[in-house]
Amino acid sequence: MAKTLRNSKLALAAETVVADYRLAYSSRRASILGRAEVLRGNATFGIFGDGKEVAQLAMAKAFRPGDWRAGYYRDQTFMWATGMSNVRAFFAQLYGNTNLDSDPASAGRQMGNHFATRFLDDRGEFTRSIDTPNSTADVSNVAGWMPRLLGLAYASKLYRNNPQLRTAQDGFSVNGNEVAFGTIGDAATSEGHFWETVNAAGVLQVPIALSVWDDGYGISVPISAETTKSSISDALRGFIPDDRPGVDIYVIPGWDYAALVDAYATGIERVRSTHKPALFHITELTQPQGHSTSGSHERYKSKERLRFEVEYDCIRRMRDWIIESGIASESQLEGWEAADKEAVEAARDPPRARPGRVHPAAGRHTQGGRDRIHPDRSRQGHQVRDPLGCLIRIAHAARDGLSGALRADQVHRGLQAGARRPLSLSRLQHLRRIPAQGAGRSCRLLG
Repeated sequence: MAKTLRNSKLALAAETVVADYRLAYSSRRASILGRAEVLRGNATFGIFGDGKEVAQLAMAKAFRPGDWRAGYYRDQTFMWATGMSNVRAFFAQLYGNTNLDSDPASAGRQMGNHFATRFLDDRGEFTRSIDTPNSTADVSNVAGWMPRLLGLAYASKLYRNNPQLRTAQDGFSVNGNEVAFGTIGDAATSEGHFWETVNAAGVLQVPIALSVWDDGYGISVPISAETTKSSISDALRGFIPDDRPGVDIYVIPGWDYAALVDAYATGIERVRSTHKPALFHITELTQPQGHSTSGSHERYKSKERLRFEVEYDCIRRMRDWIIESGIASESQLEGWEAADKEAVEAARDPPRARPGRVHPAAGRHTQGGRDRIHPDRSRQGHQVRDPLGCLIRIAHAARDGLSGALRADQVHRGLQAGARRPLSLSRLQHLRRIPAQGAGRSCRLLG
């Protein structure tokens, strides 16, 4: 029998929840291994998205072909879940691999976790961006991508409202239905670019969906020393619509998978249909490894805060909830975790002589785009015959689960592809509704 998902309007397939958890776990393992590689001397610097995995999975479910991203270096889980990147590219960029097949985002010219997708083909012609997920090329200067986010959203508004563009939108827009997704850290909301962009979004009424990843710190500076009222959503209350247009604000704890899926599905649909901008303040996030490989957060976080980061780790919370809800047993999760840990380890390709094309500008630290689509990114769901077939299928499952495109037999084969032990999903062959975690702490729409 289907179970009721409390405080949720969506039916979630149990297979989708399992696939989401496995992708989040794999992303975390990559972050941990990435930091270790830097400390071993195999890479020069690392900055990762650990602690933000579950919220990014929920956001990815609302991302559609034709949408655009303008974000930053914490977004690896989102990029994997949408098929715009993968674990191989993660490590290739960490090592500065100049092989285009390995790092299609920048051919080794960008800092790690700086993402991009291609919107020109090999002839220099525009691709049909309405048919693919899209990401602008990340920049490192804090909040520097915010004006770009506004421009992407304003383009959708013009495509919808300007009659002169109706005949020119083929391949670029479908009546302005495309949403511009942005991400930013809580400390970066102190930058002028953030405030200018949020204000302009409210004035122009453009389809922006801006997520603030709030883990309570900007490097070593606590949010109490960064943000008025120690909360960006509280500081922005004057932007909430009344009888005048403004910016919708949602507040959701970053460890509550069900509430996050609900909030993004509901909020993004409103942004897409009405062109009302929205800000998603994702609170109670953690940073298990600190800001980057340049420091140790144990030096500036209190013992109480460090205990909080263990207790409210989003993956730990999701894991406990899966077991409590009867979605999977602890032994099943342990089996999948062992397989996924092995698959992430297999994705490493430390620096050495590598075959393949090298970008002519390799070695220059420039704002470069992709030159080809990585074959592992096929959205056709083909079997990839290598140790990473498991992770690729999991990403596809996480992306497609809500649309109903996921078949139980496909998940079964995909999850088994890299497993070391037989996987039993017989009890997950039907759609079921899943009880929400933390029912009293779900999404709040401020008003």
